[in-house]
Amino acid sequence: MTENFEKIKKILENGTKQEKIESLEKLAQSDDPKIIQMIISRLDDEDIQVRGEAFSSLILNENNIVNYLIQNLSSEKKYVKAFSALILANRNETQSASEIIKLTTDESSMVRSCALGALGYLKASQASKAIHNCLSDTSLEVKKSALKAIIDLGDKLPSQEIEKIINEKDDELEKLLILAKQN
Repeated sequence: MTENFEKIKKILENGTKQEKIESLEKLAQSDDPKIIQMIISRLDDEDIQVRGEAFSSLILNENNIVNYLIQNLSSEKKYVKAFSALILANRNETQSASEIIKLTTDESSMVRSCALGALGYLKASQASKAIHNCLSDTSLEVKKSALKAIIDLGDKLPSQEIEKIINEKDDELEKLLILAKQN
């Protein structure tokens, strides 16, 4: 196993894009903690296709890998944090919502936006306050994600919150605002 692990590690860290993708496809049902962590580390690969394959492998993995994904919500790498949140949502791991909520204040707007998307997808009503707080974020993408999450939760949008975002000149945001008002 150690020899095989070292071979897998070498491919995932230094292989060609195709070798990495093929290896990730084969590892999609692994339950080995070291291999799961290596797959998660590929969420930060320089190649978007490798990141996508790692993402798919983790979603399709039928083993209980939720704790590994939750641990990686506190990674120093923004792609690992953001994609771990989205994977947890796609796997419908509702118990992870309290940990994902913490990412709504992350320094990376991409991480905040992904966390909001995950919380909305999970219909995490306990995240309502954190989601509403993100309507005053400095990032337009985060505001859009917050508004979409509010819609997904079925929350009402108070008039003072509408005022926070009504002055943004963005077509997508305006469409979301119309949907939110219909809730």
